[in-house]
Amino acid sequence: MTSFEEFHKSLLELVKSFEEKKTQLKVETDLESNIIKIFGENIDSLSRAKNGLEDVSELANTTAEHHPYWNLLYSCSQISKTLLEKWNDDLSKDELEEIEWSIKELQHTCNKLKEQKTN
Repeated sequence: MTSFEEFHKSLLELVKSFEEKKTQLKVETDLESNIIKIFGENIDSLSRAKNGLEDVSELANTTAEHHPYWNLLYSCSQISKTLLEKWNDDLSKDELEEIEWSIKELQHTCNKLKEQKTN
């Protein structure tokens, strides 16, 4: 058993002790990737989506131009970020124009990738 697996086992025992005290927790585990997520009782789908998008945005920002797909990921994450921030509100004209610009960036990058495939 790896130290991470041992940590996971101890963490589950800790979570169980809090659940016995009526604290609602949700644990998601991906031991293969060494990831454990713990969600509190007031978590909702929108908050989870925003949290997950932060990881995607970080990858897009740190990869920069070193990967051929970075601009696709970056543009998609920017569109998603805008949509999630305004999920319960109306999008402004400026926000819609930003989304349109990101869509053009997506199309431009797709075209570049297709050209590379044909050469």
